[in-house]
Amino acid sequence: MDEFTHPLAYARSQRGFTGPDLARELRARAALRGLRSGTDKQRVRKWEVLGVTPDPETQYDIAAVFGVPADAVDAANWPRWLHQTEADVVPLGPSSTVPALREALNSNMDRRAFLTVSGTALTGLAAAWAIAGLVGPLVIDGKSVGDDLVTMLEQSAKGLSSVATEQRQHLVGLFDAHLATVTDLIEHGRYDKPTGHRLHALAASLAQTVAWHRFDHGRHTQATKHWVAALHSTHAIGDHDMGAAMLGDLAYQAAWRNDHTTAVGILTHALTRTEHPAAQSLLHLRLARAHAAQGEKRETLRALSAAEHLLGTSSTRPLPAWCSWLSEADLAVDSGQCLLDLGETARAHHLITEGRELLPTTRDKTRGVFLAYQAASHLKSKEPELAAQAADEALRLARRIGAPRCEKLVQDLVPDFERVRTAEGVGDLLMLVAA
Repeated sequence: MDEFTHPLAYARSQRGFTGPDLARELRARAALRGLRSGTDKQRVRKWEVLGVTPDPETQYDIAAVFGVPADAVDAANWPRWLHQTEADVVPLGPSSTVPALREALNSNMDRRAFLTVSGTALTGLAAAWAIAGLVGPLVIDGKSVGDDLVTMLEQSAKGLSSVATEQRQHLVGLFDAHLATVTDLIEHGRYDKPTGHRLHALAASLAQTVAWHRFDHGRHTQATKHWVAALHSTHAIGDHDMGAAMLGDLAYQAAWRNDHTTAVGILTHALTRTEHPAAQSLLHLRLARAHAAQGEKRETLRALSAAEHLLGTSSTRPLPAWCSWLSEADLAVDSGQCLLDLGETARAHHLITEGRELLPTTRDKTRGVFLAYQAASHLKSKEPELAAQAADEALRLARRIGAPRCEKLVQDLVPDFERVRTAEGVGDLLMLVAA
């Protein structure tokens, strides 16, 4: 769990506090009011890792420790009130690609990288993309960029991406370095339009890969910046399907953070220019998930129907690589998750189980997510023993391959497991989560 995962963890890291340091400060604050606080490092860990909410009185003490005015505390909005400032989004324009890429690269070192990007800003960016005209990569006067160099970079990036998920976690620095190199070439190199097209496409692909890594590790603003940079790169070469992919990823992130209104807004704009049926299918599937999370049954079923129809539709256009993984397994599991959100537990459980069985063995990270979904559906069906088995498998898989986002899905189920801790396997699972 890194320092960017939770606002409280980030706030204390900026002040050089460890968990025990913060616990000691909070006990001292309580003592000033003549009260005894039981805050210790385990309680701080529960707030940061398990998502437990401190009581309102403790939140005021946390604000005092970090120098946040008392009137800024909103106990019902924990932990968002800790960081209310928004980060900027580079607007689309004829020369916006390099600034957007630089913004993404700099976010890796910028202490402001934890600041959130508002849903309004992202929806506005999606709306601008939906109506923007073609820009075209600029031909820059600099050192010549040869075809062999671009080919080598493309092949190297492809090789990195083909590494097994379990090992790819060790290659993050190489992806960052590749993206920085390609950005330098775009900004300072001299190339013709075909070469410029390839460089922009490569930048988009690399930025998307880095974004998913940052997202998986809870570094949400860094992920957002990289997806935005990728959107600028695809816009420069007029690749609408690839641009829609970046918007789809931004929408997925918004939904993950429970901002389903933003997810719906982004996806609605993305669908206006998506061209390949498989790409349209994936976006409709994500749209269904966002509608279901808000209890909008009619809209959910309409989006699911469109996703199912489009997944089986042939096209003369090449299948975009970014959605080539989409399969009946994904359709089944996401449909099941939609139905789970809508309260149709039995059908949801059947679909999630079916989808998990259909999933290829090569997609370990997705398998972990599906297992976590399956655990949630078993809990809803009052089958805690089966839920514990699925959650245990998901957690062990997530830790083996380095997938903290999948691990977080299991951690989010802990309060539900606590209620059935006497069921077979649940106690062992809770010990594993805490380990």
